Amino acid sequence: MGLFGKKKICSICGGEIKLLGNRKLEDGNMCKTCAKKLSPWFSDRRKSTVDEIKAQLEYREKNQAEVDSFRATSVIGQRYKVMLDEDNGKFMVAATRDYKSENPDVIKFSDVTGVEIDIDEDEDEITRQDSEGRSVSYNPPRYNYSYDFNMIIRVNNPYFDTIRFRLNDSTVHLNYNTYSSGQSFNINIGGFSLGSNNNSFGNKPDPHQSVDYCEYEKMCNEIKAALTSARKQAREQVAAANTPRIPVVCQCCGATTTPDLNGCCEFCGGKAQG
Repeated sequence: MGLFGKKKICSICGGEIKLLGNRKLEDGNMCKTCAKKLSPWFSDRRKSTVDEIKAQLEYREKNQAEVDSFRATSVIGQRYKVMLDEDNGKFMVAATRDYKSENPDVIKFSDVTGVEIDIDEDEDEITRQDSEGRSVSYNPPRYNYSYDFNMIIRVNNPYFDTIRFRLNDSTVHLNYNTYSSGQSFNINIGGFSLGSNNNSFGNKPDPHQSVDYCEYEKMCNEIKAALTSARKQAREQVAAANTPRIPVVCQCCGATTTPDLNGCCEFCGGKAQG
């Protein structure tokens, strides 16, 4: 009996769980080492049984073999990288350069169910001091803005259905005085000069004036376009593979053949039909 009670044993590997290292399962306990092997997109650990966790770890071992054989043909992103293996119809999202040690989940293009872009905007009000030194709002109020760019990829997977990650390394800030544009003007009425510009009317800065904003928005759109196009192509190939093929007479060699997926003769390799 230890200071904090009976020692806990990991229900997965059988090892002793150190202080503050327990990860509760629905019907058991898990150590931090085993927990690190789970998919980073998995979030239902507390509701999972020991058997379900063991099944996922078997899946993760098989996934490691797919990572080892993964050959990226295209990479998009900075903080997280979306890596595409277009030759084999797969992709993965890696958080580090050492992706083989990271073991990111390898997903088929055909298992993508949707891709969304979530640009998180936050506003921080700018205030001024009045004649008594109090902090007061402008009229109308003025704000500085900040943006984070999130990708949401929805997939068919037995252990998770959403891959969500932030694309930008650091938050993109738009300072009101820097990005709010407008021409100033002066009006003289009865000896009083009224100076103003568009900023004083509370115009919201146009984020597309920021190079960083445009860069990350472009990355988001590239990822969405690449995965959406790849999913469409993969699903068309699956549909074509499942369509019954009818024997025809090859126009090139005259043999009766069942054309392959490209409509080519199985004997001479020529186009079986025009």
